[in-house]
Amino acid sequence: MRNSQDFAPPGPDTATAARRRPVRHRATAALTAAVTFALVLTGCGGGGDAAPKSASGSGSGSAKSSADADRVEPLAGTPAPELPVTVESADGRKVTIDSADRIVPLTGSLSEIVFTLGLGRQVVARDITATFEQAEELPVVTRAHDVSAESVLSLKPTIVLADTTTGPSEAIDQIRDAGIPLLVVEPAGGLDDVGRRIDTVAEALGVPSAGTELKKRTERRIADVRKSVPDHADGEKPRVAFLYLRGSASVYLLGGAESGAGSLLEAAGAVDAGKESGLDKDFTAITSEALAKAAPDAILLMTKGLASVGGMDGLVKIPGIAETPAGMDRRVVTVDDGVLLNYGPRTDRVLAEIIGQLYAKGGTGR
Repeated sequence: MRNSQDFAPPGPDTATAARRRPVRHRATAALTAAVTFALVLTGCGGGGDAAPKSASGSGSGSAKSSADADRVEPLAGTPAPELPVTVESADGRKVTIDSADRIVPLTGSLSEIVFTLGLGRQVVARDITATFEQAEELPVVTRAHDVSAESVLSLKPTIVLADTTTGPSEAIDQIRDAGIPLLVVEPAGGLDDVGRRIDTVAEALGVPSAGTELKKRTERRIADVRKSVPDHADGEKPRVAFLYLRGSASVYLLGGAESGAGSLLEAAGAVDAGKESGLDKDFTAITSEALAKAAPDAILLMTKGLASVGGMDGLVKIPGIAETPAGMDRRVVTVDDGVLLNYGPRTDRVLAEIIGQLYAKGGTGR
């Protein structure tokens, strides 16, 4: 969901709504309602760190381990915003920002970018999908991923950042009607969107040079991680299905071409099994027939999603799972809900997690 953030089946980020936080893109009305209901039930979705070390511990600036994946790594130094600036909002409006003193990002992915740019101290609130450590003490201004305009306005923000999945529209209008600059950013659907979103946020906050630095750092780290994908000795890429699960709400979805996960799977040297099987939308309800057609060798899941069905033992009880190669081998890849589909500055860590688990010796069953 948003959630990754944001998520979005993020996310991110997320889903993450129409990846409306977990469901980022356009699901059918029934599926969107089901995911939204699940999020209501489950609640999903500044400081700096030392430079991350590579797997060999050389400090080359590649992915961090999952142990510290709940922290972001701000750029060294705090940039001084050069404002005012006027920028184009994704909804066609022109927005003038005079101050970045009190920032409210309304998705976890946008929060991640702001903090990583080094402006975390100016952030005064968070969306529920901003789950990383530096943001956890901030007040939450969303309810089941819907924005509370009253909560936002009470914090007297000087700039609010949203994306096209943020809602309800009445809350967005109320914030704008109060005279608060509100910038809408196009959500991310894949790796190609990472740099664009960083640039957009950095420009709006008056720190374009920091944005350029962060974009280069992020893209370099992603490229480094991609080099770790092992050669496929038999020439066959592993087939991986992305499942969005919320067992407490009986939500069991199979990701398709627009789930948001395909770009990560392809970068990890895998085949998006849902997409390959002909699912051209974002999500479809899991059926034995759909799983048989997808025939995944491994299953990608959000951590809370797997927990919601009772872990691996519960997963294989979902009709059709046990009959897939992934179910028979008990092979799953799990990534934290708050980061999987964010496509933000921690995307290298997400990709490293997927690659590490997918190609782990002896499989990834647990």
